[in-house]
Amino acid sequence: MKSSAEMTIGEVAERFGLATHVLRHWESAGLLTPARQRTGHRRYGQADLARVAVILIAKDAGLDLGRIREVFATGDPMDRRDLLHGHLAELERRIARATAAKNLIEHALACPQPFDTCPHARAAIAARIPPEGAPAP
Repeated sequence: MKSSAEMTIGEVAERFGLATHVLRHWESAGLLTPARQRTGHRRYGQADLARVAVILIAKDAGLDLGRIREVFATGDPMDRRDLLHGHLAELERRIARATAAKNLIEHALACPQPFDTCPHARAAIAARIPPEGAPAP
């Protein structure tokens, strides 16, 4: 394989298990800026590989491309902290919902009663019904 200083878009895509159109999309979104040959072909270096890895880590953390771009673009570390604190709060809400769902399913698997008659499940069902006149979530 060629050195990372002269990798093509296809080689980078294969190395990360991505489609080439994903790298092109990230470039059009302002997340990647690979060097170009005179012919216009992209060439990816070590810094580009690190950037792809950071994008993948951020996506794994649940950040969308817009937020990733904001993290990359901000010059003020406090702006980045505010963005990440907001995302952390959203992750904590999702984790709480997922944990409640997991607990309910574990209980349903262990409960000898049908789901709709189980007191534990009925409490969860009742809690999910919005009160009369309440605005929709």
